[in-house]
Amino acid sequence: MSRIGNKPIDLPQGVKYSVQGNVVTVEGPKGKMVQWIPDGIRVEQKDGHLHMGRENDSQAAIHGLARALVSNAVEGVTKGWSKELDIVGIGYRAELKGKNTVVFTLGYSHPIEFPLPTGVTATIDPKQTRVTVSGVNRQQVGQVAADMRSLRKPDPYKNKGVRYSDERLKKKVGKTGAK
Repeated sequence: MSRIGNKPIDLPQGVKYSVQGNVVTVEGPKGKMVQWIPDGIRVEQKDGHLHMGRENDSQAAIHGLARALVSNAVEGVTKGWSKELDIVGIGYRAELKGKNTVVFTLGYSHPIEFPLPTGVTATIDPKQTRVTVSGVNRQQVGQVAADMRSLRKPDPYKNKGVRYSDERLKKKVGKTGAK
């Protein structure tokens, strides 16, 4: 029995959905998202909620997955998804170049230009040390944030680099002097 797969998905006001074969299209105030669902999973609407069902128990492993993907699409088109990154280090900063390019200065000999894919936006605070990545697609927002973090991962000795805002780092002690 899939506990997550059996939970209903709330459909807020202004959200429309359509099912064509294995493709669920969700439209809302923030945009439109197309989500593929596996064979054997069906979508039905009852009293303002979406319910995911499966044909037989061979789809039990993907029942909860399909429900989570459609739920993330519904939440993405209503509220949107965002990830915040902190840039820590002397001289480390980020700035927007145009609308779809973020330029990072991370202690390398050159600045790094990071192009944003379509559907993802980035905002930078006035201090240029916090980047907020936002969009409709949860997977895409998370991947872009992970790619930005990988430009300069946090150093465990000095805690410098690009990290998630809610990430807690354990600082290591350096080597001790010889006696």
